[in-house]
Amino acid sequence: MDLEPSSRQREVIALARHLARERFAPRAERHDRDASFPFDDYGDLRAEGFLGLCVPERYGGLGADYETYCLVAEQLAQGNASTALTFNMHCLTMLMMGPIADNMPMAPGQRERHETLRAAKYREVVEDGAFYGQPHSEPVEHGETDTKLGVGGRRFGTTARKIEGGYVVNGRKFFVSLGGAAPYYATPAIRLGDEPWIERTLYLKIPKDAPGVSFPGDWDPMGMRATVSRDMALQEVFVPDDAEVLPPGLFGAMYNAFPHLFLSFSATFLGLMQAAYDDTLAYLTSRMPGAPPLHTEIAAKGPAIAEMLFALESARALYYRAISEAQVAAPPEAVQRARAAHVTVQRAVVAVTQEAIRVCGGRAFLKRYPFERYARDARAAALMRPWTQELAMQQAWQAALGLDAQRSDAAGA
Repeated sequence: MDLEPSSRQREVIALARHLARERFAPRAERHDRDASFPFDDYGDLRAEGFLGLCVPERYGGLGADYETYCLVAEQLAQGNASTALTFNMHCLTMLMMGPIADNMPMAPGQRERHETLRAAKYREVVEDGAFYGQPHSEPVEHGETDTKLGVGGRRFGTTARKIEGGYVVNGRKFFVSLGGAAPYYATPAIRLGDEPWIERTLYLKIPKDAPGVSFPGDWDPMGMRATVSRDMALQEVFVPDDAEVLPPGLFGAMYNAFPHLFLSFSATFLGLMQAAYDDTLAYLTSRMPGAPPLHTEIAAKGPAIAEMLFALESARALYYRAISEAQVAAPPEAVQRARAAHVTVQRAVVAVTQEAIRVCGGRAFLKRYPFERYARDARAAALMRPWTQELAMQQAWQAALGLDAQRSDAAGA
C-alpha cells in the first residue's frame, strides 16, 4: 500500500493549503462571530477551479477522486473548518454523480440517461459556479429505512409524488448546511408508491428559489457557526424529471454499496486537529501574533505536545488507510476500518483541541486566539451521522457477530 500522494494530488493539496492559510484563515474569526456563510471563501474556491474539484476532467473539472478530495478537505479545514465541512456536501454530490455512480450497476438505458443529465449539471458547476448542499437529516421517527440502509440508516420523511413531467416534493430537513446559500440542494426523498422501498429512493436537485422552498428558523449554534445549517421546508415543490441527480433507486443502493461515503466528514476534523497542533507550537514559540514572549517552561510542556502529536498522527494513519480502501462493495474489514477511523478522529479532535488550550495556558482561553473556536468546532465531530461513536461501536459488534451480512440479505429481500 502506497500512501505517498501522487504528483497531481500534491498539486491540489498545495493549492488547498494556500487557500486555507492565506485566504480562509484571516476571515474565519469574523464568520464564526457573525455565524455568517463564507461566500468569500466560495469565491476563492470558484476562482481556483475548486468547485469542479470532483467533476471529471472530461466535463472540464479537476477530476479528483474520493481519496484526493479527502486530502484536499483536510487542508481546507486548517483555514476554516466550517468552509471545509460545507464544501464536503458539494463534493460528495459531484462524486456520487460521477465516479461512484460509474461503479454502480445500471441498465444501459438508465446509464445513458444519467450521462446526459449529469453533463448538464456539471456544466453549471464548471461554467456558472453552481454548488450544492445536501439536506439529508430529517426530524422523523425511526422507520424502515433506518434499519435497511447500511451505514446507520437514513430517514425518509421527505416524499415525492410522481406527476406528468416531474415530481412534487414535500418534507422538512434539519441541519441543512449552506441553508439558503447554495443555489441547489441534492435532496433525498422517497417516491410514493407500492414498489419495494429501495426502488423508490430518489436524489433530486432542488433550487433554493423554487416555489415552496424556505429556510426557516434561527442559526446560533455553539460551533461550526459558518456552516449556516438552518432547517429546510419543502411544501408542494415541483421539480422536473431532469432534476434527478441519480437515477431512481440508485441513492438507496449506493448508500448500501459505498459505506465510505460519509467518512469524508472526518477529513474536516483531521484538518482541525492539525491547525490546533500547529497553532499550539506557534503560540508557545511566540510566532503567533499577540502571543506572549517565548515560554520559559516550554521544555516542561514537551510531553503534552508529544501526546497531541501522537493522537494526531495515529488518527491520520488510520484515516489515510481507510480512504485508500474506499470502493463500491468494499470488503467487510475495510468497512470496519472506516468505522474505526471515524470514531478515532471524533475522539482525537476533541482531545487535541482541548489540550491545546491547557498547554498554552490561560491567555489561550481568550477569544482573540483561535483555540476556543477550534474546541467548539471539534464538538461537532461526535454529532456527524451516520457514524456517531455509539452507532459505530454497535455496528462493529454486529459485524463481528456476522449480523451485517444478515441485515444486508434482509434489505435486498
